[in-house]
Amino acid sequence: METRLQKYLADCGVASRRKSEELILSGEIKVNGEIVKELGIKINPDEDRVEYKSEIIKPKNNNVYIMLNKPEGYVSSAKDQFGRETVIDLIESDMRVYPVGRLDYDSSGLILLTNDGELTYKITHPKNNIPKRYTAKVLGTPSQESLTRFRNGLIIDDYKTAPAEIEIIERDYKYSLLKIVIHEGKNRQIRKMCDSIGHKVISLKRVAIGELSLGKLQKGKYRHLTSEEVRYLKDL
Repeated sequence: METRLQKYLADCGVASRRKSEELILSGEIKVNGEIVKELGIKINPDEDRVEYKSEIIKPKNNNVYIMLNKPEGYVSSAKDQFGRETVIDLIESDMRVYPVGRLDYDSSGLILLTNDGELTYKITHPKNNIPKRYTAKVLGTPSQESLTRFRNGLIIDDYKTAPAEIEIIERDYKYSLLKIVIHEGKNRQIRKMCDSIGHKVISLKRVAIGELSLGKLQKGKYRHLTSEEVRYLKDL
């Protein structure tokens, strides 16, 4: 796709668009070995060679990868039609990122944010079968029969959920703490699955996506992924 030369220079971090125009007019930019002094020229970044000070200019990798521990009461979208706070409100305003998938308004835990559309597609597409691990506090204690039904898949919203993992971590006279692993991401899926076996979810927290874990990241805080973590996601 063609783009104006001054825009390309700005996108590559050479200078601002206005300063890039000055560089072009002063004859400091070459395209395919030839000095260019026309502001209206367009180039194809995949085919044309752009040089500044004898160096080939290429776009910078401006992708951002963030892990956020979402608190309850935040919407997992860039904007909300009802004016509610979103996960973007917890991130520095100069970073343009978008949430990967969804995490319920009433739920907390790990959510990824990035401007890498290809990676977002990879993580959210069902065919990639990426496990997502949760802890759920529910009313009562599920029976072995209920646990088996949960593991084998349940009918909710006219579809059958894929096989899932569930185990009881703790229990008392009123509540149970469950570890749940699913490979899907349907709307309020875990809450509906727990309702289907008769155990209402009191609180729900996502603690891991694949091998990425929240660790000690505090609620409402975020951090940038390491290069190893980004590589892991891209290799999924």
